[in-house]
Amino acid sequence: MATRPETPLLDTIQNTADLKLLSDAQLLQLAAELRAETISAVSETGGHLGAGLGVVELTVAIHAIFDTPKDKLIWDVGHQAYPHKILTGRRDRIRTLRQDGGLSGFTKRSESAHDPFGAGHSSTAISAASGFAHAGNTAIAVIGDGAMSAGQAFEALNNASQSPGRLFIILNDNQMSISPPVGAMSQYLAGLQGEPTHTNLDTSKGTIFDALDVRYLGPVDGNDLNALLAIVRHAHAHASGPVLIHAVTQKGKGYPPAEAAQDKWHGVSRFNVHTGEQAKSRPNAPSYSSVFGNTLTTLAQVDPKIRAVTAAMPDGTGLVGFGTVFPDRLIDVGIAEQHAVTFSAGMAAGGLRPFCTIYSTFLQRGFDQVIHDVAIQGLPVRFAIDRAGLVGADGATHAGAFDIAYLANLPGFTVMAAADEAELVHMITTAAVHDSGPIAFRFPRGPGVGIDLPECEVLEIGKGRIVQRGAQVALLSLGARLGAVQQAATELGSQGITPTIADARFAKPLDRDLIQSLAANHEILITVEEGAVGGFGSHVAQLLLDTGVLDTGLKFRAMTLPDRFIDHGPVPTMYKRAGLDATAIVARVQSLLA
Repeated sequence: MATRPETPLLDTIQNTADLKLLSDAQLLQLAAELRAETISAVSETGGHLGAGLGVVELTVAIHAIFDTPKDKLIWDVGHQAYPHKILTGRRDRIRTLRQDGGLSGFTKRSESAHDPFGAGHSSTAISAASGFAHAGNTAIAVIGDGAMSAGQAFEALNNASQSPGRLFIILNDNQMSISPPVGAMSQYLAGLQGEPTHTNLDTSKGTIFDALDVRYLGPVDGNDLNALLAIVRHAHAHASGPVLIHAVTQKGKGYPPAEAAQDKWHGVSRFNVHTGEQAKSRPNAPSYSSVFGNTLTTLAQVDPKIRAVTAAMPDGTGLVGFGTVFPDRLIDVGIAEQHAVTFSAGMAAGGLRPFCTIYSTFLQRGFDQVIHDVAIQGLPVRFAIDRAGLVGADGATHAGAFDIAYLANLPGFTVMAAADEAELVHMITTAAVHDSGPIAFRFPRGPGVGIDLPECEVLEIGKGRIVQRGAQVALLSLGARLGAVQQAATELGSQGITPTIADARFAKPLDRDLIQSLAANHEILITVEEGAVGGFGSHVAQLLLDTGVLDTGLKFRAMTLPDRFIDHGPVPTMYKRAGLDATAIVARVQSLLA
């Protein structure tokens, strides 16, 4: 008689309290099932896989020993939190990860009580956990070794001992963030891995953490659940002050295609679980990031002063090829955007031509340095701002919504936005020769529109271009919303309305002649930008007010991203929600004509 198969342990987990009823052997079985479920789910949704696979055992150990959500568990960034989501009541929705209306790819307070602190950027977990501990909670911060390179992590460690509550810091050391970690801290942690495991809180190992009054335990094999359970239980039972547990993990652990990949499958598309083959679409045009990297490489071949600076994102910003050709001219400073900006300022002051290449959302972290170290001194740092506008599945934490506003307000700054990949080539070229002050150019994520790439051309600073001449209505676009503007114009044309279309190119300085001409020769002027209120449209409105043009009866409107954060989803859907797609532009024109 055939025996009935046992119910998988994972199916019996209704909440984290259920883990405390399991034996260590059962926890080991649960970890294996959790890893398989994570692989299966991400194979259907795509997302961040490698980091989560590396912390499966750590996730099980934390939830088996600590009492979440009463105890506050904070995952730095959140890339590695998918197994955590499965164990905390979200398994039934795990196959909606990063999908429209589904689970976030990061931790999110509104999603679960088990996510006490949201994240999307790195290096915030120790600070947040210290705050929870100061409020009287037991708090656990899980932070990667790459995230330890950021200044905020050091600032938090410096103050960790001041929190009166119980604070546990788990260092997830997998020697790999998105790219391999760089710098002295990475080398120091690698050196600790060669030391005997330290498991006693009563003796000091004399690490840098001990010097900061944070007791050090480890290193421990973070993929050996039995060893991990022992050291975490010891810390939980005996710690009276902040403790750091150094867990050495393997990114991509337990899935051969991820273990073998150079990036350990940090981020993947949907894939076949059995073969590991990813279902990646074949774009009809090169990505904006690759156009940037290739163009900069071409320019650097004739300009030995060009340098490229990245904050732990050489691959994401298209600079891998540049680094292959010029290994000594690509500088990866690690997850340290503030340092990247001031470091670039120092190079500019020293006579070099640095391109500080950072995603829009991450450049926010260096805003003080942009003002104090670059703008006030008028230094010619070139800011290459990737991921401008809405970015899809990564959602609000990664949206490039604010850079136009926060840069165009700075005296002496030149701010450009590329409408397509051809315009991007010209803007990179323009930035390379611009030595009279700071200059920035922004471009979106993903493939270009598919036009031929031109020869490099230097643009006249502060001059836009007319794309289509019409009458009555003028549509003035800044950046990659030009395609939506052109679609809107086609729809309006079918209604007998032929608008003028202009590409501003520059948010600062404004093309005053172009704007005043559009205002003087049209009844309606609408600006369109993929940025927040306070950016390009606000500067155009100020110009029209200052020159008295609005007193003449011109109907002016600025179309921007709305005053709210937009959740993840397909990029076209997000722009529809934002009221910045072609349909919304047509509706705005029709309402003004009415």
